[in-house]
Amino acid sequence: MGLVLVPSRRARSYRLTLRKDGTAAVTIPPRGSESGARAFAEEHQAWLTRARARQARRPRPAAVWTVGTAVLWRGELTEIREARAGERPQVCLAADVFRVPALAGDLRLALEAGFARRAKIELPARTWELAAETGADVKRVTVRNQRSRWGSCSAGGTLSLNWRLVQAPDFVRDYIIYHELAHLREMNHSDRFWAHVETLCPGWRDAERWLKRNGSLLGL
Repeated sequence: MGLVLVPSRRARSYRLTLRKDGTAAVTIPPRGSESGARAFAEEHQAWLTRARARQARRPRPAAVWTVGTAVLWRGELTEIREARAGERPQVCLAADVFRVPALAGDLRLALEAGFARRAKIELPARTWELAAETGADVKRVTVRNQRSRWGSCSAGGTLSLNWRLVQAPDFVRDYIIYHELAHLREMNHSDRFWAHVETLCPGWRDAERWLKRNGSLLGL
């Protein structure tokens, strides 16, 4: 696979990452160079090989969702089943029922749209609850289709959350919310930030481990 070079004015040093498609990328700091980036990548080939091996072992979501497919829902791999109640086609994941255009064919787009609708109700409600609990000054909560992050926080007090969090366990969802609430005090990832996260969410390391193991099932 090729190497992608990413100049960054904010980077302090070279950083090697592995993208979801298996491509390696090196972030180049302001005083860095392309040749330096390539040399950095070459020096870290052993890490890259291990990272690609880990990536290959990660579980992947089914390409096509049909009745009988197991998908991640509220932290559990749950089989899509036909729901016979009602006139319109419906399927259920455990106790949750979703309308679909038809029972035949790929149900993924219809179900993901249903997940997103649930998220737009549930995630803001939970965020306001945790904000009140912690005294955080949240101004606005949005739910978005973010492809590369679980959440974000603006300096103005707006929290944006990835709708896919409704597919994760409650403790993981809450950790992401606490993480973004902590950014209202520390807009960085300094030691002080992580100390505040520890105060808000002592089990955050377990949530991070879950995301590393299972995030690929959510498409991130």
